[in-house]
Amino acid sequence: MSVRVLVVDDSATMRELISAVLRRDPEIEVVGHAADPLEARTAIKQLNPDVITLDVEMPNMNGLDFLEKIMRLRPTPVIMVSTLTQAGAAATLRALECGAIDCVAKPSNGDYHDFDQLPEKVRAAAKSRLQPRSLAPSEPVKRGCTERFASDGRIVAIGSSTGGVEALIAVLSRFPANCPPVLIAQHMPATFTRSFAERLNRLCAPEVTEAEDGMPVLPGHVYLAPGSAHLEIAHPGKPRCRLHEGERVSGHRPSVDVLFGSVARAAGARSLGVILTGMGRDGAQGLLDMRRAGAETIGQDEASCIVYGMPKVAFEIGAVARQLPLGKLADHILRRTNLHNRERV
Repeated sequence: MSVRVLVVDDSATMRELISAVLRRDPEIEVVGHAADPLEARTAIKQLNPDVITLDVEMPNMNGLDFLEKIMRLRPTPVIMVSTLTQAGAAATLRALECGAIDCVAKPSNGDYHDFDQLPEKVRAAAKSRLQPRSLAPSEPVKRGCTERFASDGRIVAIGSSTGGVEALIAVLSRFPANCPPVLIAQHMPATFTRSFAERLNRLCAPEVTEAEDGMPVLPGHVYLAPGSAHLEIAHPGKPRCRLHEGERVSGHRPSVDVLFGSVARAAGARSLGVILTGMGRDGAQGLLDMRRAGAETIGQDEASCIVYGMPKVAFEIGAVARQLPLGKLADHILRRTNLHNRERV
């Protein structure tokens, strides 16, 4: 049975472009269009779509307000289609926090790569576990250093994709300011990662930044891979971030496999790997490399994943030593990387 999609965008040209991309996939049927939320509301009632693509900025009601109504009155998987502006990125991130399944960037300067992933994301959204959330503004969860935690020197590497915005906030917002050093590869359009890093930095106690080439990897810091480059660790003795714009790996740049593989080589047993919600298989082989190198490896469990894709593949190939629900991941990571716990053993 095909996935029924309603396309909502105020631009007729963009509605046709989105529809044309989706119609390339024989498993997807575009059942209707709407130019604004008022038209969309009627179309949703009449057509009962499986997935909605939604523009962030529209007349009569903005995409965030309409998303809130969808999630409250008729929960349906939503893919946000965003402009590559700072305002568009900020609104899209809020939408992902508040119930949207995933996002794609509208084509810019002839770059269609992210946009061409829309059919795959629509299929994943149709199978996702919808978890409606409130659109109330997120309050910063800033917490200071804690004497109960002291980093044991291990590096934490995290990979995520679809559903990763919410998952990363859930994990990092529970970290103290003196947390272990954390490196993250999250599948996200290149223009969104800086805004996401800034958002995380406001919400979390550690210093969160978009990684730059040559940055030292230090406790109390979280490094998010830019959306346009692979993130690796270089200089094992004094680890630093290394960025490079190589070929896509596992279909992605940044790739979780690239990050995990570099951590396996540079840190081995002095690391901990975590694979979160996401579609596809990126990160599974890299996490297996980490486990074989002596690292502890953790996967988000099926029940708490928006899309149980990446963690499932990693578990099936033996890369995941332990699966945990999202709500327990932060405490487990801190417990396993706490020097005080090791001293008591």
